[in-house]
Formats: sequence, structure tokens, C-alpha cells
Amino acid sequence: MNIAVRYYSRTGNTKAVAEAIAKAADVSAVSVDQPDAVISEPVDVLFIGGALYAYGIDGNLKDYLRLLDKEKVKKAVVFSTSWISKHSLDLIKKGLAENGIQTEAETFYVRSRPNESQLKAAEAFAKKFI
Repeated sequence: MNIAVRYYSRTGNTKAVAEAIAKAADVSAVSVDQPDAVISEPVDVLFIGGALYAYGIDGNLKDYLRLLDKEKVKKAVVFSTSWISKHSLDLIKKGLAENGIQTEAETFYVRSRPNESQLKAAEAFAKKFI
């Protein structure tokens, strides 16, 4: 099974969750603003995450979602962190849907900074889809 983990994080909170998911999948977590974030080979599962910034997701993540090749992503699994609300989950799912990418209904969310228990929960969450 081919798995990829992509995220965007300004504060490091979403990055921490992405790295926990990546650990469970035995892959690297890559920020969407990095050149190697492009999905060049087909993946069975794309874990994709971001956070809410001023009631929206960061432009880097919006652009990444818009440019994803639906032919290379079988399905996406969404995760998020934020201090405000879970709305980022809906925004990421919307961006994926607009690009024709199927998303799992179940998501993973951490309010504020993830603690060790929440990072373990992120690993367990990832294993459901691997």
C-alpha cells in the first residue's frame, strides 16, 4: 500500500500530528510548501492536514489541494489542529471534493497543542486506514 502524509503548519502543532501519523505509516511527513510534497506516484491513502487561521486554511494548503492530481490519490484522510474550531476539517474536505478526490468520513482533530496521549491517538487513527 502506498501512503503519503502532507500537511501545512505555522506553529508546529499540525506538524507534530502529521509526524505521528507518518510514524504509524512508516513514511515521512512533508509540508505542502516543500518541492517534494508533489504526489508524483499514485497513492492509496493521502493523509492531509492543516489548521484554521483567521477562519480559513492557509493559502499554501489551498493551492496544494487545488493542484492535487485526482488520478494519483485513491482516497484522502483529513486531520487538523487549531485553537478555535474544527472548521478547518470541512475546508480541507471541501478543497479535496472540488478536485474530485474521495475523502474518508472519519477525521482526526486536536484542539491546541497536541500532548503525548493525543499523538499516540493520531498513530492509532492512522493505523485504521493503513
